[in-house]
Amino acid sequence: MTDTLNDELRIRQTIERWAVWRDAGDWARFATVWHPEGRMEATWFQGPFADFIRVTQEGWAKGVSILHFLGGSAIEVKGDRAIAQTKMTISQRGNVEGEDGPVMCDVVCTGRFYDFMTKHEGEWKVLHRQPIYEKDRIDPLDSTAQLRLDAKVLASMPAGYRHLAYIQTRIGYTVKMDMPMLQGPVVDELYARGARWLAGGVLER
Repeated sequence: MTDTLNDELRIRQTIERWAVWRDAGDWARFATVWHPEGRMEATWFQGPFADFIRVTQEGWAKGVSILHFLGGSAIEVKGDRAIAQTKMTISQRGNVEGEDGPVMCDVVCTGRFYDFMTKHEGEWKVLHRQPIYEKDRIDPLDSTAQLRLDAKVLASMPAGYRHLAYIQTRIGYTVKMDMPMLQGPVVDELYARGARWLAGGVLER
């Protein structure tokens, strides 16, 4: 096994542990996947990983349900730095407006985790995670339920995570409206930032 392949496998292992331990609420082990300066970017949160753990725990206590599923990865390694892109889905459950009152729904958003990875004390850690939101959908748990979403509000949400943003604002979160999507200047700049950092530049937060 080459050193590069071994690094790719270790990075993938870290990414998989992120999803499993976060969704299981295994907070002590979840904290170990992060670099001490690790930062999480999401629609509803942007900040240091320790704060992300805290607010996620607070959300759990209120009944917020957000889960993740991973697909394939493409990883570029340059010395002690790497950029990892991993296909993923984000699944969030919550109530939205229906014809006969609140309707419990699942929103599923498809995208990629774009991770700035670096070695810390000999192990690969997540230094900066920026999801890319490609498309999403909403489905009522009761297939016979009729939704009555606010069409004007829904249309104002970013196309790549429209329903996710809608359901998150309905439960009180402030959603960031300029996250990277499948195409456009925001995701192009993310790719450029990743390339500059991988080439040895400073991490542009």
